[in-house]
Amino acid sequence: MTDKHAPDPADTSPAATDPSEAPETAATDPVDEIRRERDEYHDRWMRKTAEFDNYRKRIERERREQSDQAVVNVLQDVLLIVDDFDRALTVEAGGGADAYRKGVELIYQKLTDLLRKRGVKAFESLGADFDPNIHQAVVHESSPAHREGEVIAELQKGYMLGDRLLRPAMVKVAKA
Repeated sequence: MTDKHAPDPADTSPAATDPSEAPETAATDPVDEIRRERDEYHDRWMRKTAEFDNYRKRIERERREQSDQAVVNVLQDVLLIVDDFDRALTVEAGGGADAYRKGVELIYQKLTDLLRKRGVKAFESLGADFDPNIHQAVVHESSPAHREGEVIAELQKGYMLGDRLLRPAMVKVAKA
């Protein structure tokens, strides 16, 4: 006699199978799938954020190192000129003022060559119209021989670094 409570092996109806032993018909729960995607996107976002932060730090470090190296290069050039001044100051004055002046002129020439090599150029102000963008007026003087606003004396040269003002010229300006 057969037991009524035992499942029949030939019976394949859904009620006859145990749900824990059923093959998965759905891939996964849609909520779990969305959570998994969210976690993947969040992980990727965090990695990209960290990569960008590392990139930004590396670029800043390289920029700082490049700037420091540029300063070192200029200072090494200036130190060569300082060495020339040291040698000039240790020379006995018995050689005469002309020889001493010639040595100082050579050092001055080295300095101007260094500035020119680095892109620094002096600009001429004498006789030009006063321009507050490149001139600093320190004296205003009445002068019938000059027009109003004309630079009549340059007290200190002005310098440009390429197209950028490095130092304004200190000038005396004519007034009516």
